[in-house]
Amino acid sequence: MSSLTEKDRPIVQLLLNTGTCPRCILRFCCVGSQMLYRHPHEDLLKALQDFLSQEKEGPACLDVVEPPCKRIRLELGSGGAAETHNGAAPPLPDGGGAATDCSALNVCNVCLGILQDFCEADFVKKVCQKVNSADYQFTSFVFSVSLPPQLSVRERAAWLGVKQQMRNLGLPLAKDDIIQLKEAYKWIIHPQLSEELGVPADGKSLFEVSVVFAHRETDEECHFLATACPDCFKPAKNKQSVFTRMAVIKALEKIKEEDFLKHFPCPPSSPKNLCAALEIQCNNGAVFVAGRYNKYSRNLPQTPWIIDGERKLESSVEELISEHLMAEFKADSFNFSSSGREDVDVRTLGNGRPFAIELVNPRRIHFTAEEMKRLQQAINDSSDKIQVRDLQLVTRSAIGRMKEGEEEKTKTYSALIWTDKAIQREDIAFLDDIKELKLDQKTPLRVLHRRPLAVRCRLIHTMKSEYIDEHHFRLHLKTQAGTYIKEFVHGDFGRTKPNIGSLLNRTADILELDVESVDVDWPPTLAE
Repeated sequence: MSSLTEKDRPIVQLLLNTGTCPRCILRFCCVGSQMLYRHPHEDLLKALQDFLSQEKEGPACLDVVEPPCKRIRLELGSGGAAETHNGAAPPLPDGGGAATDCSALNVCNVCLGILQDFCEADFVKKVCQKVNSADYQFTSFVFSVSLPPQLSVRERAAWLGVKQQMRNLGLPLAKDDIIQLKEAYKWIIHPQLSEELGVPADGKSLFEVSVVFAHRETDEECHFLATACPDCFKPAKNKQSVFTRMAVIKALEKIKEEDFLKHFPCPPSSPKNLCAALEIQCNNGAVFVAGRYNKYSRNLPQTPWIIDGERKLESSVEELISEHLMAEFKADSFNFSSSGREDVDVRTLGNGRPFAIELVNPRRIHFTAEEMKRLQQAINDSSDKIQVRDLQLVTRSAIGRMKEGEEEKTKTYSALIWTDKAIQREDIAFLDDIKELKLDQKTPLRVLHRRPLAVRCRLIHTMKSEYIDEHHFRLHLKTQAGTYIKEFVHGDFGRTKPNIGSLLNRTADILELDVESVDVDWPPTLAE
């Protein structure tokens, strides 16, 4: 049973008199019963008042079985800061219920109203209305909360006040840990949210509902810490205030107890204002879609081709695929990746090139195999420049197999080659006998602006020539992934050695290049 004992009486008396709400009082008495915190504010206040009015004989039961709980350690001597931020349920600025005592009507001097107004059913409904209006698909949720930084300061001040009171009374302080504010808040809010949303709370859920609380007196109340510990507070470009949660906690760990007591009342005084819920946000974990694409155009880049802010070509492989996925998954944005890439004038044939798209914060996440087939067909019907196959949902970890193959696997190419001097069949026949030809390829001039200068060793596993006429032949190559084929043909001013030109002892250039296969066995092939 959860109960208050005689040792808790001075804690209850002190905190109740200084404007602390009943739930925070339970936290400072280390009451770990989840159900107890869910009782109405008025009932808890009355129970505490009755406890104080009882004669001093044994423990006073407040109710309920106590489950295991997380706790936060507050150092008694040097004062490790209480982390009271992140990870609980959401609240919006709204009034709580009527109270039976003046302290119930005032904003709590410790939680700034988090365990008062923002635990009420009206606020929970507002949160759920926001979630439902965002039109997400989800089967569970995880709730997170961002609390005003000065809650750590007020928590410390309340604890020091309690500690001082117990010393004055000559009473032992058996425990020095209190229930975390965010944990108590979670106990109260989660059941209400689950009931209203119709799904369970799950710490591993990919669907997150978060609430950001703020308080207008944050800078004012934390300012003394900046004077005492200036090294802890450094301006950041993306932060409006230097008084962030982590900076305040760091300062509280450094400041001496006597210095803290000089600058902040212990227990803390009543605040002038209630917290405000600045925003309620929803976010679904990313969904990953994979497949293979064929590219049939010699005038289509893989990704948008933009130079100095000017678009060079109207579309790209990435855009032709992603626009359909973005619309169906209702995502905020996407990230495209593939097993290597081809140049704008290179086709990708055969089984295509493996690709994956990360869809960020999608509203829709559930698709049947049949729906994915229809989506694939919609992409293929929209353009004659590309086709996709094996379109499917995959996990984040599975994408690693595609990236592994980018450097480890082999690729097959077909190159149409021109020579300045006339050739006969026998002049190129010897290429068919060359196996495992080692190349030294210095970073090509055409990519030097985006790739570091280096010499890369690559292998041409096999070659097969196909004579066309005196100045043209087709060469089929199986190479190590990462080989620059165009440079292997023309030599790149001697930066690739050996090359087709040096092997034939004449000038050679490449007219057309096709990727015929990318030998990565991912994603899994799907039945037609």
